[in-house]
Amino acid sequence: MTLLEQSARLIDESVYEGPRSVQPMDGSFHEITDGIAVVCAFSHVWSLATDEGLVAIDTSLPMFAPGVLRHLHKWRSQPVHTIVYTHGHADHVGGAPAFVEDAKERGGPAPQVVAHEAVGPRFDRYNLTHGYNQTINRRQFSANDMLDLFADDWVYPSTTYADALDLEVGGVSLQLIHAQGETDDHTMVWMPQERALFVGDLFIWFFPNAGNPQKVQRYPSEWAAALRRMIELRPKFLLPAHGLPIAGEERIAMVLNDVATALEGLVADTLEMMNAGARLDDIIHQVRVPDDLMAKPYLRAAYDEPEFVVRNIWRLYGGWYDGNPARLKPAPDQALAAEVALLAGGAAAVAARASELGKAGNLRLACHLAEWAAQAAPDDPDVLEVRADIYRQRRDQEQSLMSRGIYNDASQS
Repeated sequence: MTLLEQSARLIDESVYEGPRSVQPMDGSFHEITDGIAVVCAFSHVWSLATDEGLVAIDTSLPMFAPGVLRHLHKWRSQPVHTIVYTHGHADHVGGAPAFVEDAKERGGPAPQVVAHEAVGPRFDRYNLTHGYNQTINRRQFSANDMLDLFADDWVYPSTTYADALDLEVGGVSLQLIHAQGETDDHTMVWMPQERALFVGDLFIWFFPNAGNPQKVQRYPSEWAAALRRMIELRPKFLLPAHGLPIAGEERIAMVLNDVATALEGLVADTLEMMNAGARLDDIIHQVRVPDDLMAKPYLRAAYDEPEFVVRNIWRLYGGWYDGNPARLKPAPDQALAAEVALLAGGAAAVAARASELGKAGNLRLACHLAEWAAQAAPDDPDVLEVRADIYRQRRDQEQSLMSRGIYNDASQS
């Protein structure tokens, strides 16, 4: 079964068979249509054949780049003429040094690199926050051996643009269109001859990554607007950087409409409650995406989740104060934990109650008590084991990778 056949089956039959069924990352090569190919990686590298050489859309992670280049040179005996970054995340640009080195070894010029004008400043910010980014990526992906993806070896764009750019390479015309969504520097690439739309992370076969609790601001309303604009282009092929490609104008329009509708609903409902004076605590426990949308095979909360998106909407429009005055200038966490333990009769009593709540399935509340108990008695092995057990339970019951990564880290710390 081809990638296009697989996506059509899942969408048309509304079938979900787990994350691996929608996220090929095995380094395999596929020609989707004449002159357009993909190497499935983390993230994918799309390539276009032109008379002057190949256009690569993204370069994936460093460990995938050598295999990508082998596939591309086997596919076409041409150099990579141009690289287009869909955005500046490390899994999309990290392989670029290997592309530059490959061109050097072949005795040719380095590829031109085209991206939105905010990509370079993103690289600068990564250099400033190198240690923090390493920490959160190890936590998010539950990998202690996470590669050093923020090592100050970026290949900066040689050509940048602000809103849109017409690009022609070897007789192939491309339109680069700026969008905000997961990032502020996103580029979608429209190939009008084939009606092929390369969308980077604007569509990922999971619920949109618009709420990541450990990363900078995301833009759900602007993301929805970008999805609406994509529908207006009437693409025949939707070619994402993560997940399966999709063919068929009507099928693509339906999928993009569903994702846009989910984001628009979160924004509208959150703003309605904010405007009515609700606290963040009220909003995150009341605003929901309809179940019929969450059941779609391309909207499962296997990576990010709607509750986190609500928090990002609040942060975007309302700042960091959550409406609870006790948290404006709070006491230290450990002091609060000690006071709670004193009132409860000791940290052991708080830990015991956390265990009871965990066994009853109330893990949200159990986590608060387990954390208080551990902070009140940080050297008590029995209390620490209760905390670890509660977070292991929480990890095992969560669907999204982000939640699992954070709770897994907590269970081991």
